[in-house]
Amino acid sequence: MSAFEVRVSATRMITPVIRELSLEALDGTLPAFSAGSHVQLHLPNGKRNAYSLISDPGDTRHYRIAIRLQAHSRGGSRYVHEQLQAGDHVRISAPANLFALHSTARLHILIAAGIGITPFLAHITELLRRSAAFELHYAYRAGVSDAYVETLRERLGERLHVYASGQRRLDLQRVLGQRPLGSHVYACGPQSLLDSVREQSQALGWPSTRVHWEAFTAPEPGEPFRVHLVRSGRQLDVAAEQSLLEALEAAGVELPNLCRGGVCGQCRTPYLQGDVQHRDLFLASDERASSLMPCVSRGCGSPILLDI
Repeated sequence: MSAFEVRVSATRMITPVIRELSLEALDGTLPAFSAGSHVQLHLPNGKRNAYSLISDPGDTRHYRIAIRLQAHSRGGSRYVHEQLQAGDHVRISAPANLFALHSTARLHILIAAGIGITPFLAHITELLRRSAAFELHYAYRAGVSDAYVETLRERLGERLHVYASGQRRLDLQRVLGQRPLGSHVYACGPQSLLDSVREQSQALGWPSTRVHWEAFTAPEPGEPFRVHLVRSGRQLDVAAEQSLLEALEAAGVELPNLCRGGVCGQCRTPYLQGDVQHRDLFLASDERASSLMPCVSRGCGSPILLDI
């Protein structure tokens, strides 16, 4: 994916574990984007992660992204929190949208947990601009993952419903039940939230076309493993803190990719042989016998053979 250089114009801590970056073009303006878009941040340490654009889609003078420090960071979020400073230059990909608003929805129901609030910030700006009907349900840990909650109170009033951990439970049956025809639900947060939204919406008879979700999760570390590239005759050793996609890129093999978290399917790659630990949210069980997602899949035994 093509990338271009930007300047970090400002940084600020939103919570003790969430840092916001403002990015500006080195010359002129940045590419236009739509609400729900993300960019890949290319860090000097070689890590690339996808982050939602939280700024106003109508303003391309700058982008804003927010990054949570992960407890088991492989180097991406920790680098952003500990080393990246205002004035630094970084590379980012052009914006891509895997989580757009549905244009004909009668009501937009937004459900976020923790850092999953980020794509909804641009959504909210766009929905307010359209005078569209929507509501936001936001679950968080007070003082930790409650990013932008006070700003959202001011902007949304009664359209904001908050669920602080230990104080109020997010009841998805109540949130999703008895909704008008033409409503659409959007969810972003940990896998447990996404699974619950999909299960509850299905139990209540929601058509799958009206249920939208996004999960940007950095690949988790694992055991080192080996990959054989059959056509080129090369062998790669993938380190514990490295994804297969990162190892291929380091070896000069570029694969199409967007989310880098096993969701979008862009980097789907056939494999010929090997023991694979599948960690994606894209492939069906029968497809996993011959395809893997190198952004998150790992070897777990005999070397993986790729027709590359």
